[in-house]
Amino acid sequence: MSKDTDLLEVDDLWVKFPTRTETFEAVRGISFRLGRERLGIVGESGSGKSMTGRAILRLIRKPGIVTANRISLHGQDLMKLTEKQMRNVRGKQISMVMQDPKFSLNPVMTIGDQIVEAYRLHARATRSEAHAKALEMLEAVSIRDPERVFRAYPHEMSGGMGQRIMIAMMLIPDPEILIADEPTSALDVSVQTQVLSIMDRLVQERGMGLIFISHDLNLVSAFCDRVLIMYAGRIVETCRADRLHEAKHPYTRGLLNSLPRLEEPRERLDVLKRDPAWREAASVVDDQ
Repeated sequence: MSKDTDLLEVDDLWVKFPTRTETFEAVRGISFRLGRERLGIVGESGSGKSMTGRAILRLIRKPGIVTANRISLHGQDLMKLTEKQMRNVRGKQISMVMQDPKFSLNPVMTIGDQIVEAYRLHARATRSEAHAKALEMLEAVSIRDPERVFRAYPHEMSGGMGQRIMIAMMLIPDPEILIADEPTSALDVSVQTQVLSIMDRLVQERGMGLIFISHDLNLVSAFCDRVLIMYAGRIVETCRADRLHEAKHPYTRGLLNSLPRLEEPRERLDVLKRDPAWREAASVVDDQ
């Protein structure tokens, strides 16, 4: 990928948590670039996927320690910004959709008030202008009765509706980058397809960059353009999403072989056998 098309560049990112006996390294020296594309980050639970997304937005709180040579957004190093300056980046330039909307939405505020607040935080708009914009955004994520949803509270919504509302709230400031952390993991297949279709359409229409964090290899290979595979806090392999099933690293091969396939039924699925050497292995890159 050309540097001229990069929205975001991450160089040597580390996330560490000191304990009583040692320092736990959740993310260990990863580097990647993001353009106007759908970039998937996959791996098992604990591989560092979510920590990577949170670290980009500097959402790791003490005692966590985040270091990097550079986290560059259009040439501006986010690591050098003050917390006040970062609040202007969060939402306005980079938004993040968390995994479970029930824990991301305020239970005592109506959905409309929360979306309006997210918009007015970054835009100089009257309440009536923000109200109209919120309804427009709810319609954009395929909510049929936006006025009713605007007046409702989060507990009145299903999981799929909650996820759409979160996407609307994160996209209303018109960010350039969206980080989606397991946005469809709690949804049934039909709703999952709808949410992915909405995200894909919005990303394409707005020319955004998307970081799609997931543990579902088949989903990422069908939805994304490129994929980073993480293991034990490191990127072990990078490849085109449509070539994910041709991956070379033994960890990626092990993950793929442990998945059930309708076209290749087996009595027993493979068990992933981990090699300690994978923790220190350099990444395999195949972006062609």
